Amino acid sequence: MSRSVIDVPDLSLEEISALMDTAEEIIARPDDFADACRRKKLATLFFEPSTRTRLSFEAAMYELGGQVLSVTGAGTSSAAKGESVADTARTVSCYADIIAMRHPREGAALVAARSATVPVINAGDGGHCHPTQTLADLLTIRREKGRLGNLTVGLCGDLKFGRTVHSLLNAMSRYEGLRFVLISPEELKVPSYVKSDALKKKQIPYTQTTSLEDAIGELDILYMTRVQKERFFNEEDYLRLRDSYILTPEKLKNAKKDLCIMHPLPRVNEISVAVDRDPRACYFKQVLNGKYMRMALILLLLGLTGKGDRA
Repeated sequence: MSRSVIDVPDLSLEEISALMDTAEEIIARPDDFADACRRKKLATLFFEPSTRTRLSFEAAMYELGGQVLSVTGAGTSSAAKGESVADTARTVSCYADIIAMRHPREGAALVAARSATVPVINAGDGGHCHPTQTLADLLTIRREKGRLGNLTVGLCGDLKFGRTVHSLLNAMSRYEGLRFVLISPEELKVPSYVKSDALKKKQIPYTQTTSLEDAIGELDILYMTRVQKERFFNEEDYLRLRDSYILTPEKLKNAKKDLCIMHPLPRVNEISVAVDRDPRACYFKQVLNGKYMRMALILLLLGLTGKGDRA
């Protein structure tokens, strides 16, 4: 079985650091990596809507000199005929060298990885996790703050269904000197099992609050998330909760001058467009960093490098 990445803990801290170092090399010397994946094919299997993640994976492979095979939407694949995730993964392994898969069902990526004969990268499975978004987040934090430890991190919005939040909590809990502030409505608090695994077992300090205004002044990182309509069974609950937190320039007046504002995107209205002009806004940098980290991860899983002394 080929090595896959289903969740961030599949990667050691040393490997994550090496991935970030590779991403920095790609940023500095992109031409060194332009043919690294020549004659290699990435299959993107996206059974749930996506813009940034799918295009990021595809751009990453193209910029490494590889090719892309793409499936978007269950209705355009044999899943519409009832084919299992396992059979899809085994079949696509015959055509591609590596697979990136997004699926609305939690655990689907793991099922795919167990059946595929090529590496599988989880591009998001339901409300479970989203490891490559987390890799983008870690690179963004390291580039903006110069470190991944000794930070106060605020997570705000949908902390119940937000797979990016769950992945980031698990990833950052491995670094020293972290403190988390969990900001959400009562109905959208971080699930108990996530708090237990990522925070309580490791005795990492955290507080929970419903007030963004009260918490913002102490934060080094503010990670905003949207309330996800697609995760709600009851539209009334979604409509009641969707505007719980809206970040505006006014609310940033009490924030630190070097606050790093992040968001996995897409946003709806939880960050005012007026904030985009604030130098602390880093969410579009996250998008670009995601491409570089996916390039680095593809290279790692395919056992490839760039030119020169890395060959």
